[in-house]
Amino acid sequence: MIIRENTINSKRIYEGRMISLRVDTVELPDKKYSTREIVEHPGAAVVVPMTDDGKIIMVKQFRKAVEDSLLEVPAGKLDKGENPAICAHRELQEETGYVSANMQYLFSFYSSPGFSNEIMHLFIATDLTQGEAHPDEDEYIEIVSYELGQLIEMIFQGKIKDSKSIIAIFAASQYLGHNHLGQQ
Repeated sequence: MIIRENTINSKRIYEGRMISLRVDTVELPDKKYSTREIVEHPGAAVVVPMTDDGKIIMVKQFRKAVEDSLLEVPAGKLDKGENPAICAHRELQEETGYVSANMQYLFSFYSSPGFSNEIMHLFIATDLTQGEAHPDEDEYIEIVSYELGQLIEMIFQGKIKDSKSIIAIFAASQYLGHNHLGQQ
């Protein structure tokens, strides 16, 4: 049985640079009505950049929404109609300065489908060449690198709290044939 909600009415109440917000009136399967607040987002590319010596390049940046500096994999918003692989290359270079000769798509996932349509496209980047980072003018980023096992420990220690980064790190571990602790 497929459960659906039919949209009766949809109204955009905010349109910003990163997101838009709409309110939908929906008909539920039992014919009652409800309201859904939907954050619209154009999607993002998420990159796990791996150096030749097996380290993963991470970025640390302040996130106003949680009032904390978070350790994250590089990622960024898709431009309208942009191919996620192009976005992945651009964001990797902008945030870290690295350029990848081998950008491998893994899978896509929704960041928070209970209230947002944002879809994230995950890539592993290898064959890296270091260059100069060019973050957006309002981004202040510290670039750091860790071994995969260290990152997995940091997740369980509560030191990495960003969901896309947690997904990306465990996916990279699986992709590389490591166990849940990041060991081969």
